[in-house]
Amino acid sequence: MDNYSDFLNSAFQALTDPTRRSVVQHLAETPVGVKTLALSFDMSLPAFMQYLLVLEDSGLIASDKAGSLRICRLTPGRIENAESWLSDQRAVWEQQTDRLAMYVEHVSVKEES
Repeated sequence: MDNYSDFLNSAFQALTDPTRRSVVQHLAETPVGVKTLALSFDMSLPAFMQYLLVLEDSGLIASDKAGSLRICRLTPGRIENAESWLSDQRAVWEQQTDRLAMYVEHVSVKEES
């Protein structure tokens, strides 16, 4: 469970930055070369590489060398883990909201009687 928790901490920390979230959105469409991806952002390549490094360290993306190109891609399993955790949390919140609604309805009916 610690590794799972460590991953979630790392993933959500990486996603706090709008540039990194934008990189993830770009890569959701298709794997892209680093230089091509960097063109979408108004910063130097070395600065952009720091954003990619954080995403790679978090496990959200991976990169592979193909000849002279470095291709970045999402790591689907990691994204799915974060999505699963969020889905579990949503279910808990919805259950609590449903219980609150039932309680309010119950109290309202009692007050009307």
